Amino acid sequence: MKKFRIGQIVPSSNVTMETEIPALLKAREAVAPERFTFHSARMRMKHVTKEELEKMDADSDRCALELSDAKVDVMGYACLVAIMSMGKGYHCVSGPRLAGVAADNGGPAPVVTSAGALIEGIRALGAKKIALVAPYMKPLTEMVVEYIRNEGIEVSDYIALEIQDNLDVAAHDPMNLPEIVKGLKTDDVDAVVLSACVQMPSLPAVPMAEAVTGKPVLTAAIATTWQMLKELDLDTRVPGGGTLLSGAY
Repeated sequence: MKKFRIGQIVPSSNVTMETEIPALLKAREAVAPERFTFHSARMRMKHVTKEELEKMDADSDRCALELSDAKVDVMGYACLVAIMSMGKGYHCVSGPRLAGVAADNGGPAPVVTSAGALIEGIRALGAKKIALVAPYMKPLTEMVVEYIRNEGIEVSDYIALEIQDNLDVAAHDPMNLPEIVKGLKTDDVDAVVLSACVQMPSLPAVPMAEAVTGKPVLTAAIATTWQMLKELDLDTRVPGGGTLLSGAY
């Protein structure tokens, strides 16, 4: 039985990625032999504003350094909007830089950003056009939309829930999401992003949202888990993880 150490770089106020990613990988343990342990380093952030996000991102190198001391097998940068607020395509800069920090410290590990994972997960599904739900204020949501569009993916509709406090985002009831999704125009999209945020809980709602829309539904947490498994060269079938984690991608 092989064991893997999963490292996460998380905002100090994030309480969701340390529940949803372990939940997904523990669900995988029911159908596959590998086992996982979870290890985190934190960056200070309480309010989801561009200023706090930029300040927080500057702390990510320290987190990568700390996690490399633990010799984790993969790292996940668990703040999608922090990466996207730093400029279009920034996930292509952040991931390699943090991997370099870990390697220089003698603890090399691939680094997955939730922003980059969402882009790659959408592409893996073959989706050219999506609709999405985000908890952010409208200007930040529009920034996320433009970031995704810059990657060649059309965002035809989106809903901004306009929740500014990060703990309030975590407190949002995921079972409200299927009803919220009904407000999106999804007839002509290829996939739906149910939570374009690693802090907004969504896992219990994914099967319901797929039933409501008839489309593949993914989230930032699902995409991050999928890309972590890919980096570890492991099978990507996870019960309850939606289409992307069906094992077919």
